[in-house]
Amino acid sequence: MAFKLAYCALRWREPDLEPALEALKEAGWDGWECRLPIEWLGTPTRIRRICDNTGMPLICFSAQGVPQDPDQANQERCKRRMDFAAEVGADCLLYMSGRKPEDRAVTDEDIIKSAEAADVWQDYSSQYGLELTYHIHTNTLVDSIDEWKLYMAYLKKAKLCIDVSHAELWNYDPVQSLDDFSDQLNYVHLQDYSSCTVREYGKYNPTWVAVGEAECLDFKGCREILERNSYSRWVTSCPGTPPYQGEDAVSEAKRSAKMYEYCRSQGF
Repeated sequence: MAFKLAYCALRWREPDLEPALEALKEAGWDGWECRLPIEWLGTPTRIRRICDNTGMPLICFSAQGVPQDPDQANQERCKRRMDFAAEVGADCLLYMSGRKPEDRAVTDEDIIKSAEAADVWQDYSSQYGLELTYHIHTNTLVDSIDEWKLYMAYLKKAKLCIDVSHAELWNYDPVQSLDDFSDQLNYVHLQDYSSCTVREYGKYNPTWVAVGEAECLDFKGCREILERNSYSRWVTSCPGTPPYQGEDAVSEAKRSAKMYEYCRSQGF
């Protein structure tokens, strides 16, 4: 089966959006993940028009803040991004667990409270039928296999985005992780790195590359387990870092065609 493949535009800062999405469409992608500020995007009506014009739906929108931060401004900003995601018809809203405490070690209570706070966000977004998706990530509050499992045990309403590279960095076989959490999975990130000289709690330093350039893990095996489990949601590929010097969003989108072709060659 062919999956719906999206491009993660995490490197875009102030793109000329319509030409950039046209270039992504020409490269082969079916949709895109957006992390841009609302001030740059404009109204949901404007973004729906641009997405319709280019045939490139905005399939995932990101939070800019973390659920467990009780600051009112943080909570309100993130609710506005949930409102926006719902109005543009995004499949999900992506969030992360935030930074570790600066002055002490992470506790189980920190992780449990973070999961419970995410479920409060899910209560809010459920009024729109919008799902949240928790993006696992190294060097954040949740930063090991045991902490991830603890977090997921207390996450009752929000769902999960497995970035297979971060699972691999924690020494959690990505194929196995996709299988173990299949009941909570609603989004998948493909990401690749060429080296990681430090693989320690809070200090991971991978050199990110476009998916397929280093083949840091068994991407074909990931596809096979998703097929076996009848996963039917979006699969999104991430570019390398940093962007090429002086490269704008249109140039990056054109370059992404090679990554798209690799993903399809692995059966996605």
